[in-house]
Amino acid sequence: MRILVDADACPVTRIVERTAAQYQIPVVLLCDTNHVLQSDYSEVRVIGAGADAVDFALLGICQAGDIVVTQDYGVAAMILGKRAYGIHQSGKWYTDDNIDQMLMERHLAKKERRSGKKKHTKGPAKRTQEDDERFEKSLIRLLDKAVDSAEN
Repeated sequence: MRILVDADACPVTRIVERTAAQYQIPVVLLCDTNHVLQSDYSEVRVIGAGADAVDFALLGICQAGDIVVTQDYGVAAMILGKRAYGIHQSGKWYTDDNIDQMLMERHLAKKERRSGKKKHTKGPAKRTQEDDERFEKSLIRLLDKAVDSAEN
């Protein structure tokens, strides 16, 4: 079991590393050449800057039982197909029960944007300490679940 992080602009990388170190679980941070990262704990893999290059690299190394941290619902759907665990930076788990709804919402939002109707919406709210705490608690619960499953 490893934790794989789609680390391009990922705000929870340090939380993942700190938590993984407590569980002694290896971490692989994947980023493109526009987001060079350094880590004393994780293996850092710098992938070419092509469109979705990091996503494809992550999918290529993902195995059953791995935990994947990603914001990308498409990547999440594919790692679930590999029997890996998925978690969003908000702390929400990706599951077989919720991924179809998430993908549909993403599709509808994209369709709305492409319709040409000008709709100015605010971006995501600034990340708070509470967001980080919620993510960390959720990651710990997911790690406990994954470790239990691996032992049985």
